[in-house]
Amino acid sequence: MTDMAKRVLIQGRVQGVGFRDFVERAALRHGVQGWVRNRRDGSVEAVFAGTPEAVVAVIAACQHGPGASRVDRIDEAPAGPDDVAQRYTGELFSVLPTA
Repeated sequence: MTDMAKRVLIQGRVQGVGFRDFVERAALRHGVQGWVRNRRDGSVEAVFAGTPEAVVAVIAACQHGPGASRVDRIDEAPAGPDDVAQRYTGELFSVLPTA
């Protein structure tokens, strides 16, 4: 099956609760490439690339997040190779600095 790539913006109580680490573990568990970072507006942004099933599974995990989080909304948009390439060289999935 062909790969898909999505950029997601996650809003709610998603900073200071281990959300990026949770997303990184979910992505690696599903073999998804990409990155995650906090945004100055209090949201979390991520790019996921992999099989459609794997990408959908990671986005579904983001709906729940770690125990102390609260996800109010997830916006999805298509992502391209340049988006995925923002991860650190040599890493399948990266936690990037706040943007």
